[in-house]
Amino acid sequence: MSPLNRRRLLQLTGGLALAASTPALSKQASAADLSGDVALMREAFTAIHPAIYSYNSPAEMSARFDLLASEWASSGSFEDRLLALTRLTAAFRCGHTYPNPWNQSQSVQARMFEGRRGVPFEFLWLDGTMVVTRDRSSAGLFSRGDAVVAVNGVTTSELLRRLMPLSRADGSADAMRVNNMEMRGDNRFEAFDIHLPLVLRGLAEEADFTLHDGRTVRAGLLTLAERQSTMAAATNDDSVNPWTLITGDDGIVRLTCPTWALYDATWDWRSWLGTTMDDLAADGARGLIVDLRGNEGGLSECGDIIASRLISADIESPRSLRFVRYRRVDPALNPYLSTWDNGFRDWGERAVGPDDRGLYRLTDEDDDTSGMVRPAGRQFRRPVMVLCDASNSSATFGFAQMVKDNGLATLVGPATGGTRRGVNGGYFFMRLPASGFEVDLPHTAIVPRTPQPDEPVLPDVVVGFSRADIAAGYDPQMAAATARILNA
Repeated sequence: MSPLNRRRLLQLTGGLALAASTPALSKQASAADLSGDVALMREAFTAIHPAIYSYNSPAEMSARFDLLASEWASSGSFEDRLLALTRLTAAFRCGHTYPNPWNQSQSVQARMFEGRRGVPFEFLWLDGTMVVTRDRSSAGLFSRGDAVVAVNGVTTSELLRRLMPLSRADGSADAMRVNNMEMRGDNRFEAFDIHLPLVLRGLAEEADFTLHDGRTVRAGLLTLAERQSTMAAATNDDSVNPWTLITGDDGIVRLTCPTWALYDATWDWRSWLGTTMDDLAADGARGLIVDLRGNEGGLSECGDIIASRLISADIESPRSLRFVRYRRVDPALNPYLSTWDNGFRDWGERAVGPDDRGLYRLTDEDDDTSGMVRPAGRQFRRPVMVLCDASNSSATFGFAQMVKDNGLATLVGPATGGTRRGVNGGYFFMRLPASGFEVDLPHTAIVPRTPQPDEPVLPDVVVGFSRADIAAGYDPQMAAATARILNA
């Protein structure tokens, strides 16, 4: 499951997720009020977060909360408080724990993106440099393939070093931490726009960008509205199919899925995807390339539908157990926690335990039929390639693991994000009453039945890219996948 948009879920569930009496937020929070926020967050996360001690000892987590309390008490700056909070949540090493910009109040969201803070180009990180993929300045100041090596005199490698402790990811998935700090232009809210001003203070109307050839370009920065102005109109329209299906002259079908976060989609994606896969088998396509680059996850059913057309017998998707840290949420915390299913507040007899880690196992998720993918529709018997990258960390991570473990497709690209050790999901949306910040708080750990290493899914065919590839608009992953099908 990928991080969720609370407002979309509230719309989907008719407001079920609203807590009964969320406290009013003060505009000028005192140090005492902020200290109360930290104490409240410490209590809730210690009681609820299933993986709070997966990568930190109790003493280390206590020290991190102590540091947050000290930093909030000594600073009246919104940016300093956001920096300290983000550093704390990133230390959980959980890709689903962070102050999610989608879920902030309008006032906090406005502060996160206040003024001009967006760099006037889109880019990918390559060897510590920001390689331009698209110019967003109004004067054509940047060319595709330009490497930005410094911003306002600070090297980009140093900026990336400062950004990494703020980037959310599971376990040791540093490739995803880098990926999160790229500017791809396909998201309404970009993490880089939030975090750059936190690690590079003094950004104003313009900034100096030093390029690989020694030139320094002075360029105006973008507002959030300007950043969003050239996004595709369908990006935030839940009635429009965000996927593309193209059949090339070479007979290869290319299915591009930038997201599986279809929780509130109003188009019938299940029928579309099932029919599409059935038609591929009937039409005799030469091969299929499923492009999941940039797709963090969403609904695992998307991958199951694809897999169901690639198998002739039942297979297991990566089998997991589910654990929570509580049986019933302390009623004193409920006013600060919103969610889309109030059953999350009291698991009752479903939660068995606790074990020696203080965790309860959710028993009704683990019956003999869970995790099974069964054949459906028409079986597609031609070669299948899956393009992966470091963004694949939730449902797309599970799909990549399933197709590789069962030999259903060939993975092409760099390693995925995520970790084989497991992921956290299910959410409370915690609102801190004094500061006004919202923090996504997952409540369920989804872990393999047998211990796994803290590592990503490795591709079958490793393919990277160069600055020359970007400059030329050349896609080495797609080229490699295409060649393997044509030569099959």
